[in-house]
Amino acid sequence: MSRAAELASLLANADSLVIVCHDNPDPDCLASAIALETIADQQAVDDVTIAYGGEISHQQNRAFVRMLDIDLRELAETAVEEYDLLAFVDHSQPGANTELDGSIRPDIVVDHHPGPLIDAAYADVRSEYGATATIFIEYLDDLDVEWTTRLASALLFALHRERLDFLREPTRREYEAALAVYPYADLETLEQLYGSAFTPETIDAIGRAIASRERQNTSLVASVGTTTETDALPQAADYLLNLEGVDTVLAYGVVDGAIRLSARSIDPNVHIGETLRDGYDELGSVGGHHDMAGGRLELDRVADFGDDDDLLETLDDRLPRRFFDAIHDGE
Repeated sequence: MSRAAELASLLANADSLVIVCHDNPDPDCLASAIALETIADQQAVDDVTIAYGGEISHQQNRAFVRMLDIDLRELAETAVEEYDLLAFVDHSQPGANTELDGSIRPDIVVDHHPGPLIDAAYADVRSEYGATATIFIEYLDDLDVEWTTRLASALLFALHRERLDFLREPTRREYEAALAVYPYADLETLEQLYGSAFTPETIDAIGRAIASRERQNTSLVASVGTTTETDALPQAADYLLNLEGVDTVLAYGVVDGAIRLSARSIDPNVHIGETLRDGYDELGSVGGHHDMAGGRLELDRVADFGDDDDLLETLDDRLPRRFFDAIHDGE
């Protein structure tokens, strides 16, 4: 029996399913959620809910939800224990990337991020893949699910934003998956998504990162300061990676009372997920891939509390030093 058939068989015996996205979900996570929702509908699951924690602050992600009419429920308002099945998409570790308590265990996990094995009735974690959307496209093809414009457009945009646009180590599978959904996608919708405007707050955060950047050799660290825009961090990291002579970037900032990290690397000798773990693992939850990673650090583990200026000064002293030391140790 194929993996897709195993998943379909499990869903066929359920009346309800809650699909939990990771906090601040991106297109890969959201597209994977609606792909799983489609498979559940095919298996006659009566009640399917997609839930998320955090916030959807990235302007493209907000447009993605609106234009593709994705019905989402806030995790805090969702009684996950009342559903027959609980699924994680694009993440696997309870309590690490969601607001859910760490003691809650999913029944279904589909993910492409590396991490410890998870005990679930169905777990398909393929770290050799570049996107969770790729896995779901294989599922949908295997199950002969009829392609809709909405579903194909969501998955194609997810593949581009996760891997293809930035050439972040896309595998052959991502290109094959994109070719599979391309004939059914609405390219005009994708063009509109790419044209989504930056918010003023995001521009301000990226501006602070540009002004604060600190460089050692080909590595760079920058602070976005205090912001409400979580997604400004990966946007700042992506932007600064374009700087001549830079191949590895860490952007950090204070968001909702915690320190957020977002890192990128195009240096084949740097595993940026391991670099963040080496530098910050005891301070919070960090990790990721060879080329992209992130994390959340607890303020009380990093700095003494004071006014905002004192806090940022402390972070500007400690966080870059740890990052550059971790990069140097990995060489």
